[in-house]
Amino acid sequence: MNIQQLEYVVALDKHRHFLKASEACFITQATLSGMIKKLEEELNVTLFDRSKYPVEPTDVGKKIIEQARIALREINRIKEIVTEETGEIKGDIKIGIIPSLAPYLIPLFIRDFTDTYKEVKLIINEMTTEKIKQKLKDSDIDVGILAIPLMDKELKEDTLFYEEFYHYGELNLNSGKKKYILPEDINLPKLLLLEEGHCLRNQVLNLCELRVKDSKDLRIEYQSGSIETLKQMVDLELGSTILPELSILTLNGKQKDKLSSFSAPYPVREIGLVYSSHYIKKNLIEALKKCILDNIPDKILSKKNVCIIPVK
Repeated sequence: MNIQQLEYVVALDKHRHFLKASEACFITQATLSGMIKKLEEELNVTLFDRSKYPVEPTDVGKKIIEQARIALREINRIKEIVTEETGEIKGDIKIGIIPSLAPYLIPLFIRDFTDTYKEVKLIINEMTTEKIKQKLKDSDIDVGILAIPLMDKELKEDTLFYEEFYHYGELNLNSGKKKYILPEDINLPKLLLLEEGHCLRNQVLNLCELRVKDSKDLRIEYQSGSIETLKQMVDLELGSTILPELSILTLNGKQKDKLSSFSAPYPVREIGLVYSSHYIKKNLIEALKKCILDNIPDKILSKKNVCIIPVK
């Protein structure tokens, strides 16, 4: 048994396809298949059910693959310990970030980060909260940037800032013009939401005290994963929506007239860095955290009298 065999087993479990797994490992399909077969013979077990498509790990295979992940993670920690001890900030950092945050947060800090840490390569992917959690546990990414708390004992969380929610669009006809609004001032049948799977959707439902069954009674059910699309729908006077604070920074004057603030305590989502409890590249995490905070508007960082809206 060797490290390469463990890497190939984990790759096949990830891709569930011999050709795709071999391409990911930069070897031929025959080499990958042969190395896994040798490991199976050495252990005297079948790791994968090859009669199924896509291939699936056997029951014992699942246990061995999980242990292989742990072993590979610990092996990688040896190199990371050396880098960490020298105080160097270099290497790759794989980031998963939720789509409702990515287009507004990343442009604020990415230039500063790449200019400051020239030996660090950022690999950024947008993904849902559930996918970020799973990829952190599988060591496929290093850190997630998303709404917290997640209440997951396998993951650690560092708070970055609190992002206030704003109503965007027309209110109920009897609400009039108010400096601050309450959830009951929102015209719920015309509220536009992100599609299911986005944590922001769940937070909006919680903020507006909507149940899932109530959300199905909305007059326009527009399945969108994009806040920008929802903004455009509101600009066409097809409804209203709830926007997180970073997404309103680029609104023009006419659009800002459609914004309404909620009454105190101000509803917010807590944004944080999330990483595995086994993660060791603390220097990279601290560098990323500092760079993000250095580039967030002071108004957001100085939030007080807030109410954190649950993610679920």
